[in-house]
Amino acid sequence: MGLLDVLWRIWTPQMHHSTYAIIVVVVGSLFFISSDDMHTLIEVLDKSIDWWSMCACLLGIFFFFSSPFVENPIKPGYLNFSRWHIAWMSVATLYHFPSSQSIGEDLRMNLSLYLTIYGSSIIFLTVFHIIFIGLSHIGLVSPEARRRPELWNLLQKSTVLSIACCGFYSLCGNRAYLKQTPFEGKCYGWFSFGKKEERDTLISKLLRMNVFKAEICSCWFAPVGSANDYPFWSKWVMFGQGSDEISPLYSLWATFTGLYIADYLLERSTGWALTHHLSAREEEQQMRPLSVEEEEQRRPSSVEEEEQMRPDLSNLVPWYSGTSADLFKTVFDLIVQVTVFLGRFDMRMMQAAVSKVEDGVQRDFLYDRFRDKEDFWFDFVADTGDGWNSSYCIARLLAQRELNVKTSSDSELPLPPGNPPLKRGNLLLIGGDLAYPNPTPDNYEYRFFRPFMCALQPPPTWYKSEQIAVDKPEIPLEFPDGPRAFIIPGNHDWFDGLHTFTRYILHKSWLGGWFMPQKKSYFALRLPENWWVFGLDLALHEDIDVYQFKFFSELANDKVGDEDSVIIITHAPKWLLDWYKNDVSGKNSSNNSRKKSSNESGKNFSHLIRDYLKRRCKLHIAGDLHHYMRHSVPANTSAYVQHLLVNGCGGAFLHPTHVFGNFKEYCGATYETKASYPSFEVSSRIALRNILKFRKKNWQFDIIGGVIYFVLAFSMFPQCDLDQILQDGSVSGHLWSFSVTAWATFINWLGQSHVSLAGALLFLIALIAFAPKVSRKKRVMMGLLHFSAHLTSVIMLVLLMELGLEACIRHKFLATSGYHTLYKWYRTVEGEYFPDPTGLRVRMEKRTGGLYPACIKYLMSAFDVPEVMAVSRTDICQKQMESLSCGVVAIYYASVFVYFWVFSTPVVSLVFGSYLYICVNWLHLHYDEAFSSLRVADYKGFTRFHINKKGDLEVYTLAVDEVPKDWDLDPDWRDEPNQPERSSHLRDHPSMWRSADPLKDPLKTVRIEDYFVIHRNGENHQKTPGPAQPEPESEQSLNSENEIIEEEPESFEES
Repeated sequence: MGLLDVLWRIWTPQMHHSTYAIIVVVVGSLFFISSDDMHTLIEVLDKSIDWWSMCACLLGIFFFFSSPFVENPIKPGYLNFSRWHIAWMSVATLYHFPSSQSIGEDLRMNLSLYLTIYGSSIIFLTVFHIIFIGLSHIGLVSPEARRRPELWNLLQKSTVLSIACCGFYSLCGNRAYLKQTPFEGKCYGWFSFGKKEERDTLISKLLRMNVFKAEICSCWFAPVGSANDYPFWSKWVMFGQGSDEISPLYSLWATFTGLYIADYLLERSTGWALTHHLSAREEEQQMRPLSVEEEEQRRPSSVEEEEQMRPDLSNLVPWYSGTSADLFKTVFDLIVQVTVFLGRFDMRMMQAAVSKVEDGVQRDFLYDRFRDKEDFWFDFVADTGDGWNSSYCIARLLAQRELNVKTSSDSELPLPPGNPPLKRGNLLLIGGDLAYPNPTPDNYEYRFFRPFMCALQPPPTWYKSEQIAVDKPEIPLEFPDGPRAFIIPGNHDWFDGLHTFTRYILHKSWLGGWFMPQKKSYFALRLPENWWVFGLDLALHEDIDVYQFKFFSELANDKVGDEDSVIIITHAPKWLLDWYKNDVSGKNSSNNSRKKSSNESGKNFSHLIRDYLKRRCKLHIAGDLHHYMRHSVPANTSAYVQHLLVNGCGGAFLHPTHVFGNFKEYCGATYETKASYPSFEVSSRIALRNILKFRKKNWQFDIIGGVIYFVLAFSMFPQCDLDQILQDGSVSGHLWSFSVTAWATFINWLGQSHVSLAGALLFLIALIAFAPKVSRKKRVMMGLLHFSAHLTSVIMLVLLMELGLEACIRHKFLATSGYHTLYKWYRTVEGEYFPDPTGLRVRMEKRTGGLYPACIKYLMSAFDVPEVMAVSRTDICQKQMESLSCGVVAIYYASVFVYFWVFSTPVVSLVFGSYLYICVNWLHLHYDEAFSSLRVADYKGFTRFHINKKGDLEVYTLAVDEVPKDWDLDPDWRDEPNQPERSSHLRDHPSMWRSADPLKDPLKTVRIEDYFVIHRNGENHQKTPGPAQPEPESEQSLNSENEIIEEEPESFEES
């Protein structure tokens, strides 16, 4: 709103490092301006170097607390809270130190003036809004004005107004200057730089800051006039110091307040319709596909219109958030599914019961319309629907009619000659986990469907957002060769019992511009040249059900020929997950082969692979792990599955690859690691970010970490006996005394605390449960070590905080005159600096029943947290906790919590992040927890397949190292004419948005990460760059089928 908005935007930008440099310069300049001269300033700085060092340390701690919010897209609520919280704590601490007073600047006046103006502004503006809303109800003002102003907006404007007034007071005080004619006096001389003697005069005046200040105030800020000039307002104004002139500070406050009121009235009477936000319904209508006429009308003609079309960009899911309702709902849904429905109700059985049977085949599961295609292309992607940037990046690549991928000249990939373009897949296969963290309708709409819709829009004449497909497939006549999509559900899609998946996938026809003819959660596709795709639904059991087994086993016997080739798609790569589970639990050793085999999941699935497909499975591809890895058997080696490929790079956070580097064996065959993306070295380096960037990526973890640390430290406050630490003279003596005191604090905490000990026990149990699924002794040991690191940090923080508070009390900077020290001081100097000859303060106190001065008094006390904490601590140490009232104790712990939050939240994140780094890099544990915390949106990709004329399967894995973070409307899409008879998949530029940085657009940065060919006769031709993997010691023979069948299945323990 007007000038106040300008000031607010200056005060609250996204803080870059250059901004901090500017702040340092401005603060330094204010110190120079506030001092009498530079020589005095240098002299007093030298005398109080100790206190200035302490101030620097505190500012460093406060900066460490706020550093995660630098250049970080954090929600405005927590960002504003943290910014004002740290400003509050900084000012409330530093004004007690003698550092500012030593250079002639008493912050108490500025602080008390700020709080007085702040409280007065809130009261005045609140009364104005109440009156304005009342006038709208009686009909004197337009009904549109009844919309209540936001409380946060009111607080912001009052804050900016108060800061402006305090800044003016710091420069010019409350002196009223006599009127001067323009350019009279010394004003003109300050801006004349032409002559050398004038420049010398300017330099000499700069060395005398007090003269500079006086002349600036007298020239730049003209006085309003005497109170006698305004007899009606003479009883309601403030006066300048030492005169009957109206206070310039009062006139500044009245000017800002008047501008706010005028701007508010103007906005409510003329501009309300231009400022309200779109509703959810309007936003949904804005994103629906448009007809040709509507699209031509809505093509943006300006930057403002383009910004209105921009979709809501959702970030990656904050898995360590302490405030996310989605995460709590996910945990609840998972508990219900596992404990109530798992093993009792299975949606897959319902699908089999209602499926149609034709000629002995369940036609709802089998699709053979692709069998006669030539030069057939199809794509595979998995684990989409997390952040907008990564999901749309992959969807944009999938939507292009063809990709001209350039390869470097030193590439070792045996690519086809001529570098042919990679055509868009006629078929899109999606391997589950469509939206995170749980399958709600909103997550499906915003995180999964919307990126694909922006990448490739559905036909406007056929698509209806609320349409339910009753009888699939309902293929449009003008869509005979358009791309199709088939999708299997993942574990996240099963959290609600497959309800949302059934509604949005099985009973809707369009995923953007991809047609979905699928009717069930699993399917079989017959492709050209005798290739088959089996899409299996493992659910939360990690296995196929008996009806699914019956369908695929009969299909393998009756329809799949002996020379046919089968591609199996599952959500989870059971070969890696089973190996990892055995490796963590120590069952991968040779003497534990029986335990190892019994620990493998998926008895029905293994039975299908070994006994029915009988080495016709050429490729098993899966997602779930958000990286790319390929394992293949050596040439001329027989195996049930020739190639194992995991590619979960569709949009979710990155998973490490280096923890799976030792995988070698599956189903009795030995495999070699042919490709990994990112590489083992890059994956290990990314894990290092947990140490210093855990809090930046997981700022919501402050809620959990801050509360836990305060509960642990609750019984340690206050520390009344710190004489030994403060009396030792040497550094070694201080350290030894500190260590002894820390041990004594721990012993006392064990013996006398109740609240903290109970919280510590719960925290220890949680850390043991959080430890990976290793042996019980190892889990207890890891939990104890993790807990010990946190408890040690808490004890050190408590002692450091108490030492600082004790030092300030001993030097008489705190706890000098009770809880209302600042207010008492302000009342003693108020009459001198802000004279009140008309008795305005007395009238205000009488007419508000004492409420006005009481509000100012308690506002100052609430702001002065260090003083409240020091006074309460002194009372507790002198009189003991039991002799004090509950109110005093509550005030003490509340003030402690406000400061302890600032000190503890960075430390708890540092300790927790270091624990994750050690586990994932040194022990190869916590791979999911350690990388979900980083929320890496880069290193994304998908796999494109091509069945050539020879019947060979060419496999391309495409990758994008860096995902764009900012998008602009694609001018090629905007300018391309849209024809009614032409579907979006026929457009040359089908995607709406492109990278704001053209050099980072995925169409230019995409590259081929891996390439190999699977021949119909089963020969392997593959070669990939990268570090050489160790050869297996010996090639193991396959176990007999009878031994496999007789193995006991693993009971389901947990999902």
